[in-house]
Amino acid sequence: MSRSVSKTHYHFKPYNVGRWLVWGLFALALAVAPLIWTSSLSQTMLSQMGIAIIACLAYNVLLGQGGMLSFGHAVYSGLGSFLAIHTLNQVSAGQLSLPVSLVPLVGGLAGLFFAALFGYVSTKKAGTPFAMITLGIGELIWSMSLMLPEFFGGEGGISANRVVGKPVMGISFGPQIQVYYLIAIYCFICTAALFALTRTPLGRMLNAVRDNPERVEFIGYSTQWVRYLAFMISGFFAGVAGGLGAINFEIVTAEVVGAVRSGSYLLFTFLGGATFFFGPIIGAVLMVLAGVLLSELTKAWLLYLGLIFLFMVMYAPGGFAALIMMNLRVAAFGKLRQLWTAYLALGGAAAAMLVGGSAMIEMIYHLQLNEALGPQLVFMGATLNAHGVDAWLGSGLLLLVSLGLFELTRREFKRQWDQTQEEIEKEIKRRESL
Repeated sequence: MSRSVSKTHYHFKPYNVGRWLVWGLFALALAVAPLIWTSSLSQTMLSQMGIAIIACLAYNVLLGQGGMLSFGHAVYSGLGSFLAIHTLNQVSAGQLSLPVSLVPLVGGLAGLFFAALFGYVSTKKAGTPFAMITLGIGELIWSMSLMLPEFFGGEGGISANRVVGKPVMGISFGPQIQVYYLIAIYCFICTAALFALTRTPLGRMLNAVRDNPERVEFIGYSTQWVRYLAFMISGFFAGVAGGLGAINFEIVTAEVVGAVRSGSYLLFTFLGGATFFFGPIIGAVLMVLAGVLLSELTKAWLLYLGLIFLFMVMYAPGGFAALIMMNLRVAAFGKLRQLWTAYLALGGAAAAMLVGGSAMIEMIYHLQLNEALGPQLVFMGATLNAHGVDAWLGSGLLLLVSLGLFELTRREFKRQWDQTQEEIEKEIKRRESL
């Protein structure tokens, strides 16, 4: 007589410690940031960064993951802002019972609705036609903002008061720190949700549509339907960002649906690195720093921003995220110490070139905008005479010399970089052969 013995088998899946560590550090950074930077300006900038992170990540669903270049994505964050602030006014008037903390979801639903409406037309095409359609829709909505003052508020916009009713557990959303933590919670949840999207079949199929749409159609998937679903998801999260912006600023104007806002999403998502998930986060931080700090330092900040974009396209088209990942790869193989002298030379030449070029730009702007104040201006602690030949000659000479040195150091750096990459590839093949 045989007897079968059943055994219980336990399977333990190892935890992805690195991923848990990254998300834990991200949550910790969101929690402690306002405790480190305690000024009102810092908290305002941190709040704007949280909103911009959601908006740029939502835009990158189209650009980075789907390969869809949109010139009018501010439509969905902007219309989300308008619906959110109208909802906030109804809550303030007692016509609607809704917690202020849920108002951003109204903006998200508004973004989802308009993305479903306009995206059905936009996603029928891809590539350049898609970009032109989004540009046309963006201009259409912006022109309507001036034609429908009852909804858009005209040139003055729509204002509201985020402090509604009695405080709940001491939270009234009056102090900026309370608004920041509301934005931080939404930022963490939206970032996690958008990261999870990249791991879903829809996210993988969206990458396939970006890389090879013909093959996707061949295996039986509708590329238009995949783009449409991604467009609606992107519109929802963009609307959430717009709703948070309405609560944060308590005013919404036609600027939020304009081409400048759409261009900012595109520009800084690209600068951060559209091919990496964390790239738009870097771009969002840079967008706030450029819009708040750089614009206060100089009136030529848009010119500097354009030059930075130009150099990034020429020398680092993958954005800052790609630069970080490439250097992390070099560091992982212990090769980074071979490049530090080349980095130092390249950085010094770039800094000298920046000083020379900036001095000339600031003198030009001073002569055009502040000539009534006299020819003297202060640049980096030094007094320059915009009418003096020596200031122009010195700045131009510094620019030309540093430009030549930059090109020489760039070529030498490229030679060392290529040699390092060859050594890494040889090491990888050696490890694979073991």
